[in-house]
Amino acid sequence: MITSDSDSVRAHDAALSMARTNPRAHVPRLVRAEEVHTRIHGPGAMGRFNAAVAVRITKIVGTMYCAYVFTVIALVALPAAIQQGSPTVLVNWLSSNFLQLVLLPIIIVGQNVISAAQDARAEADHETLTALHQMSKQQIEILEGQNEILDLLKERAR
Repeated sequence: MITSDSDSVRAHDAALSMARTNPRAHVPRLVRAEEVHTRIHGPGAMGRFNAAVAVRITKIVGTMYCAYVFTVIALVALPAAIQQGSPTVLVNWLSSNFLQLVLLPIIIVGQNVISAAQDARAEADHETLTALHQMSKQQIEILEGQNEILDLLKERAR
């Protein structure tokens, strides 16, 4: 069954309110990037289009190949800057052409590497916390069973 983004948000809100009233009713869930895109760009067709375009451009620009292409583009302007002979022109070339063009994709690549590591940790944490949650529920059930046994023993002792 395919659910819409608004259904997903409503289900999440319902689960949160239930978890506040009954901690054992909590349902652990893993939040993925696709679910977050709707909250940023909106649930409509234009929001999905904007998210898709932004992700696609980021994936293209955020590669080392793009950094290499930008380096070549920046180096095309270097001879003209050197020919001017002015330190100001060289500083302008370095700051506006080279650094901005080349560092942008390199920073995106670095962020992608960091993000992948964080996602892997989040998934591992989710699995661990889900297992701990299940163990806690089992422990509570055992304790409730023990309480019932103690209540029965108290009744028989009277």
